[in-house]
Amino acid sequence: MPPYKIPKRVKHRKEFRRVRDRNRKATKGNYVAFGEYGLQALEGCWLKSNCIEAGRVTCQHYLKREGKLFIRVFPDKPISKKPLETRMGKGKAEVDYWAARVKPGTILFELAGVSESRARGAFFRVSMKMPMRCRMVGRRVEA
Repeated sequence: MPPYKIPKRVKHRKEFRRVRDRNRKATKGNYVAFGEYGLQALEGCWLKSNCIEAGRVTCQHYLKREGKLFIRVFPDKPISKKPLETRMGKGKAEVDYWAARVKPGTILFELAGVSESRARGAFFRVSMKMPMRCRMVGRRVEA
């Protein structure tokens, strides 16, 4: 895992799980802000940092340095997990991976400087790497 996909410092090393309602829609980060096209999550989940990285690698491999890719989510939630066949007790487990909290409607990736057909092909490949359903959206033009 690349070192830029986890926070540099955190106030608390371990967090409560705090599973929220998966159906509550996103009110922030739910519109295309930087590019012309975006990949929008249709379901809520905890998005692992290696899924974000897999999406980034897939998109850049498909586009071959064409256009600009923006990643709109950051994995800032530490998820801890005890090893298999470990007895209960002995404290909270160490951090296993980092995850981004994603609500339905959150924009995950954005693309600028590419045609719509290229963006659709890139986002189709990226959505195969994501653990939830996604769709491609365009920038909303204000009148």
